[in-house]
Amino acid sequence: MNHFTFTQQFREIYDRALALYTEGRRGAESYFTPEELAFLTANGITAQHVYDYVEDLHDEGGPDYDTALSIEIIRRDYFLNVQNGQWTGKKDDPATWPTKDESIWLPRLLAKARAKLHGELPDSGMFCCAGDRRFLAKNNIHPSEFMNLVWRAGDDDQAIIDFVAARSKTLSA
Repeated sequence: MNHFTFTQQFREIYDRALALYTEGRRGAESYFTPEELAFLTANGITAQHVYDYVEDLHDEGGPDYDTALSIEIIRRDYFLNVQNGQWTGKKDDPATWPTKDESIWLPRLLAKARAKLHGELPDSGMFCCAGDRRFLAKNNIHPSEFMNLVWRAGDDDQAIIDFVAARSKTLSA
């Protein structure tokens, strides 16, 4: 694996996926060559997550490439250096996540962010979906910054709650 060219290779895969989506092709399973899938898998990334990024960018205007890359760099770092390049083989069940209530989005976002960080986000879920982006923007937190916070905080939900509360106050300062 060439670590030095990771961002270049990821960009090429992302751009090709965006072009395919723009052409009207749908379904992550048909987007990537075996070599591209091997690259994504070796770096802790799923084809579905790349597809979700380009779908949301095309249909909703975000997240942009830089945001997708910054999230995946954190996931990749965790995958390679904490998980030693090994997938857990587990997938979260979205039915166990807190409700999609915009007034209390943080518990759901936290469950999704942990699943993303651990490589256990199911294909039916997306970290940095429209609801996540609204919550994060409202609280002045970049999506990759939140992912990094989740990694640093581990299971300490209160540290995350305190960070979000403090950061949300910076919007009115």
